[in-house]
Amino acid sequence: MLAGIIAGITWAIETIVLGYALNMSPFLSTEQAIFLAPFVSTFLHDAFSAIWSAVYNGIRGNLKNVWKAFKTKSGKYVVLAAVIGGPIGMTGYVMSVNYMGASIGAVASAVFPAIGAVLAFLFLKEKMKWYQWLFLIATLLGVYGLYYSPEMNATNYALGILGAILCSFGWGIEAVILAKSLTDPEVTDEYALQIRQTTSALTYGIILLPAISLIKGWGIADGWKFSVNLFTSEAPWLIPTIAAAGLAATVSYLFYYKAISQIGASKAMGLNVTYGAWAVIFTSIITLTAPSTISIICTVVVLLCSIFAAADFKEIFSKNK
Repeated sequence: MLAGIIAGITWAIETIVLGYALNMSPFLSTEQAIFLAPFVSTFLHDAFSAIWSAVYNGIRGNLKNVWKAFKTKSGKYVVLAAVIGGPIGMTGYVMSVNYMGASIGAVASAVFPAIGAVLAFLFLKEKMKWYQWLFLIATLLGVYGLYYSPEMNATNYALGILGAILCSFGWGIEAVILAKSLTDPEVTDEYALQIRQTTSALTYGIILLPAISLIKGWGIADGWKFSVNLFTSEAPWLIPTIAAAGLAATVSYLFYYKAISQIGASKAMGLNVTYGAWAVIFTSIITLTAPSTISIICTVVVLLCSIFAAADFKEIFSKNK
């Protein structure tokens, strides 16, 4: 449970730091830059996370073991999870926000732990008590309350709904596949993270960025050129900021995977999704502004209910006795 909470805290830090990067001038300079910003930032974010993971595993002398883990059947499933949760899930989230507004993106973010919990119950036989389901639903409603906006500037309902489905199912399926893969003793949390982030970054760079450029009618290399130009932009802190977000994400994923392997996918997702509540707390501290009453209520609901959803009271009480 502690690992899941730390995962949520560090992902909140990642969200805030990456948000600062996306508000820097190179991502807002042209219409092309605005469109490419979420895709390029995610590509660089995952690439830096893969590098941080390699440094971590290299220091621990695990790089050879990562390669061995990659060649196993479970390692191949981690690759599949990376593609489903990274490029597919994240692209779906970007589509939902782009075509139907931030409130629909919030729905997708709030729904994926519930979908993941149902899939974990069906395929992994993870059991949750009735009160844990109630607390999970309360957590997701709290997350929705944190992100909900009454303003919904829908430009394409069909693509927006498709994006929300891709996002919620993509992230939910990813957690379930990872939970199954992490039962293999040859695939540890650290190895899985290295495989996941490397796969995601390569898929973004080799397939997704060129595909997006072609769909928009640009040159196939425009996404790559934009990414490279960011390293020499007039905003010297842009790349270090993205690298810092990648470091926070690496720490978050390490603890998230540890939580998945120790308490299961459904409970780990419920704890990880508390990042929205932690982000409200950290943002209020940084900006020295008090959050709204609704935000405070939703933050308390998310933090408390997520812990209750992951706790087995019967087991706790029996141990205390």
